[in-house]
Amino acid sequence: MNQRVNLEVSWQALLKDQFELPYMKELRKFLLTEKRLGKKIYPPSQLIFAALDAVPVDKVRVVIIGQDPYHGPSQAHGLSFSVPNGMPIPPSLRNILKEINIDIGLSESMQANCGDLSSWAAQGVLLLNSVLTVAQAAAASHQGKGWEQFTDVLVSRLAEQRQGLVFLLWGTSAQKKGKLVSNQRHHLLIAPHPSPLSAHRGFFGCKHFSQTNKILAAQGVPVINWSQNKVPGESANNE
Repeated sequence: MNQRVNLEVSWQALLKDQFELPYMKELRKFLLTEKRLGKKIYPPSQLIFAALDAVPVDKVRVVIIGQDPYHGPSQAHGLSFSVPNGMPIPPSLRNILKEINIDIGLSESMQANCGDLSSWAAQGVLLLNSVLTVAQAAAASHQGKGWEQFTDVLVSRLAEQRQGLVFLLWGTSAQKKGKLVSNQRHHLLIAPHPSPLSAHRGFFGCKHFSQTNKILAAQGVPVINWSQNKVPGESANNE
């Protein structure tokens, strides 16, 4: 993470005071030390804040909170649960797609193993991880280093500035973030994590995707096309 962070302008205005606080300076120092030790950090530095760059503050309609990035080569690209096109679909994401198909149906293109959720971000879905970096082959290796404090502030300030957002809180980590959000100003949908270890405890059948669209429609705003796997306006030839 560079000393000066290039961030989408509305998020920069919301969070700029955080980057010079002691905890963020310590986090920056930790990341530099990890790199000097030769560790590979995911996602690439230019994609650490990709979730924020994809959805300005005033365009957010839905928030999905993950834990930390995927720790395999070429998997993480800054959006929670998402992987670039062409990458094998991780188990939790496969269960998310399975639940969408059960709930509202998937397009043929998403059924054909597309794990890139950039199209959701383009429609106003903030795909935020609680921890924004990870070391290769070391899940949860950057927990407790400062990212949780940063994303706590992010969620709290977003919830204060906006109203009527839908928060999809899957699993304990995401539900801790939900405690920062007023359920009188926003809509909190809660379920177990989509991991194979817990999806059968209530994630399957939660119908969060159709519920989200009902909430959005009741507010008179466009619903999310959950089965869309191409960013609106993107050429069919683009990867």
